[in-house]
Amino acid sequence: MARSPVAPRKRPRQQRSRETVARILDAAAEVFADVGYTAATTNAVAERAGVSIGSLYQYLPNKEALLAALAERHLDDAVSRLGPRLAELRDRELDIAALAEAMVSLAIDLNDDPAGLHHLLFTAAPRTAEVVERYADLIDVVVAEAAHHLRRLGVGGADPALRARVLVHAVDAAVHEVVLPLTGAERDAARAEVVGLVGRVAAGS
Repeated sequence: MARSPVAPRKRPRQQRSRETVARILDAAAEVFADVGYTAATTNAVAERAGVSIGSLYQYLPNKEALLAALAERHLDDAVSRLGPRLAELRDRELDIAALAEAMVSLAIDLNDDPAGLHHLLFTAAPRTAEVVERYADLIDVVVAEAAHHLRRLGVGGADPALRARVLVHAVDAAVHEVVLPLTGAERDAARAEVVGLVGRVAAGS
């Protein structure tokens, strides 16, 4: 089977190798944010990371692989942060308005990036089979939690799981496509619109 053009050439196993790859990915994020993905080069990333281009290619074969690896790292971070946040929401037993606020805030917090890297990851990162599957699993976890809260509040309608899935996907799309690209007062206004929409749909109004 042919290797994916964005697959790592090899996975770092030793601590030193993992630190090198982490430094390369940190540098890639900085270079992409500074000059944009199109203008960025692997040479610039290697220079920023303080490694040779040969060391970079030892792990990641091209610029697309760097972006894919950053997407995987972002997903790892989101997964590690999601569990405690969802457990906290269960403990608080919020009403509909507060729950809508909390769910939208969670989506923004997990994906926000002042440097604008996340928008690049969402729009341009190669969607490997592994990333697609893991992202779908993450969404399923959030949908299950949303359905739990809809049932708890008695506002899930005939099919709370379906309403929860609609809500979660709507929030995900609105946050990525509308809220995150904005700043300042425009972002606050867009966020308020999404919160209001979630509250109305959750309540079935």
